[in-house]
Amino acid sequence: MIPVTAITQSLSGQAWRWRGGNMDLGHGASADDAIVTQLLLSRGVSLDDLERHRRPTLRDFLPDPSLFRDMDSAARRIAQAIEQSQKITIYGDYDVDGATSAALLILLLRDLGVEAGHYIPDRLLEGYGPSGEALVKLAQEGSELIVTVDCGAMAHEALSAAAQVGVDVIVVDHHKCSAELPRAAALVNPNRLDECDEAAAHGHLAAVGVAFLLAVALVRELRGRGYFESRKAPDLMRLLDLVALGTVADVAQLKGLNRAFVAQGLKIMARRDNVGLSALIDASRLSRAPTCSDLGFALGPRINAGGRVGEATLGVRLLTTQDPDEARDIAAQLSRLNEERRAIEQEVQEAAETQIASQHNRAVMVLAGRGWHPGVIGIVAGRIKEKTGKPSLVIALEADEAGNGKGSGRSIAGVDLGAAIIAAREAGLLVAGGGHAMACGLTIDPARVDALADWLDERLAREVIGARASQSLLLDLSLTPGGLRPSLVETLEAAGPFGIGWPGPRVAVGPVRLVKCDLVGTDHVRMVAAGADGHSFKAIAFRAAQSEMGQALLHGSRGRTFWLAGRARIDDWGSRPAAELHVEDAAFAD
Repeated sequence: MIPVTAITQSLSGQAWRWRGGNMDLGHGASADDAIVTQLLLSRGVSLDDLERHRRPTLRDFLPDPSLFRDMDSAARRIAQAIEQSQKITIYGDYDVDGATSAALLILLLRDLGVEAGHYIPDRLLEGYGPSGEALVKLAQEGSELIVTVDCGAMAHEALSAAAQVGVDVIVVDHHKCSAELPRAAALVNPNRLDECDEAAAHGHLAAVGVAFLLAVALVRELRGRGYFESRKAPDLMRLLDLVALGTVADVAQLKGLNRAFVAQGLKIMARRDNVGLSALIDASRLSRAPTCSDLGFALGPRINAGGRVGEATLGVRLLTTQDPDEARDIAAQLSRLNEERRAIEQEVQEAAETQIASQHNRAVMVLAGRGWHPGVIGIVAGRIKEKTGKPSLVIALEADEAGNGKGSGRSIAGVDLGAAIIAAREAGLLVAGGGHAMACGLTIDPARVDALADWLDERLAREVIGARASQSLLLDLSLTPGGLRPSLVETLEAAGPFGIGWPGPRVAVGPVRLVKCDLVGTDHVRMVAAGADGHSFKAIAFRAAQSEMGQALLHGSRGRTFWLAGRARIDDWGSRPAAELHVEDAAFAD
């Protein structure tokens, strides 16, 4: 039999490597604490910092908000608006990060006695970020302070227009900034190029995390002004459910402060204090407290569906309503829109995949088509990236009234796509564009799509080659089928929450023979695997039927034995919970 450490080319073409130390558990006899310790060490935690990371709390990870440039100025300006009863409007992006950021500030201000308005631009009609027209209109309607969340870092023209009509704008963002900042009363963003090192270390925060830091700074500012001598200070911990949802849904790196946000936010979410979130959990048919993966795959997509194919304000309205009936209605509407989004997404994905073969020599996949719905191109770009292993841009041509294309991109680890898009904009290739390392958005003249593809190919080819060459499947432990038990899954989860930057544990189970293997749905491979130790388990490989790995598994009954690698999960459909494996890769064991 081939040992797991000797696999140099799996069925998906990868070498298998240990992420940290060799944890060959056999039947899983190692102590639970030792497993968790090794998982933390292999994710970069030092020996003297283990305890802080075992149970991440805000007390241990929250920085002083005053570290960030313009944070105190932003807090002072909002405090002034509160004391002078000025009209405040929160201008948010149309995705989950934007919706949760806006909702967080609206709920905070409500607790402070101020009912703030909100404005969420329409993805199709207005596009990403604040427009000068919208900001001026808000000013004309009486807004004296506008706070943009999850947008505004590159909105030079729009913020200049707002300044010309005398309305103050505070920008709360996390996207890449250029050296020249837009004109604003304050711009709070850990990714400012002039940010100090200690603050810049928090550049992985989602916008909702930055908004929470602003909330801390604002409450501190108001306390210093004596605002709470006659009223109760708000409980900021109650807002962490929103921070957790926005952080996970925006695929922010779950390290440091973000892990604390999500770990504590899930506890708050389990209490169901937020009426809208409670309704969304019910609409998602979750009968238990939400987990980290539920935020990314059940709750987040529903809120996103409003901005993608429906009404952009639905997410903010849901998360800020106090009416249970309204919450149920909006949650049901978002679930319907999510189903519609899936159908549209499938159509665009199929069309985009027909162009892959013609670009196999490209370092960056740039796929474009007319009639593609701009609301799903980001999701499709992510799918194409997973399929090809390359950074991918998907562009909906003629998507706005000016005939421009709207594009969305997703990158691979080690390739900063957001910085490349900002550089492409500065080089005159784009009408607009920005983003962060792993994702970007852009507006482009359709006639320049090929030029952009050539430019990205030249700029990023070396980075892509290097990133792909270093790719391998990283394993945390290996075991025989008898070691795959619910208790092991619970032990592994104790090192969470997991996500980008803090990857979930990957186990290799084997050697096994497939006693049953068939298709479920359109392209999922379902299996029952058995080992020489007399134990068997269920496994599934999602969207794998057409891959080389999927085909090998489907024909695995011909006598070969396999190592199966993936994520251990709890299957609670039966009379008692069992462990199953969500397969990401496989290799022959004989």
